[in-house]
Parts: sequence; structure tokens; C-alpha cells
Amino acid sequence: MQSIKLRSHVGSDGILHLEIPLGITDKEIEVTVTYQQLEPSAPPKTPEELGWPAGFFEQTYGSCQDDPIVIDFEGDFETREEIV
Repeated sequence: MQSIKLRSHVGSDGILHLEIPLGITDKEIEVTVTYQQLEPSAPPKTPEELGWPAGFFEQTYGSCQDDPIVIDFEGDFETREEIV
């Protein structure tokens, strides 16, 4: 048994049209359809609604573009005794 999940739209005529390529030809199959009406999704929240200060991304975007991050020499690591 195979399971295929997809989203589709019911037209103004109230009829759902499904076109699902199965790769099966000249065979009888049993199809079960379960549907769930989806509620319209809420519009995405703005950065301010998510807690960011107003204009934060506009002011900081590209701020490191001309100043690349350079990692300085970290020093020599100490030689440790082998764990046996």
C-alpha cells in the first residue's frame, strides 16, 4: 500500500479534481480519500512583532561586508599525556 499526500484546491463548482500519476497501468486499485479543510494561514509576523527593534535589519545588513572577520593566531596547544 502506498500513501500520497498532496494539497489541492476545490473549484467554485465544489468538485475536487485529482490527477495523480501512479506508474501503474491496466490494473485495478482501491483508493481511499481523506480530506481536511484548511484554514487560511495567518500572514507572517513582521520583525517588530517578533521582538526585533524597528529598522534593525535595514541598518545592520551588510555591516561586515568591507570588514571581513579574521581569526588571529590562537597560540600553540600544550602537549598532553596520552590516555591509555
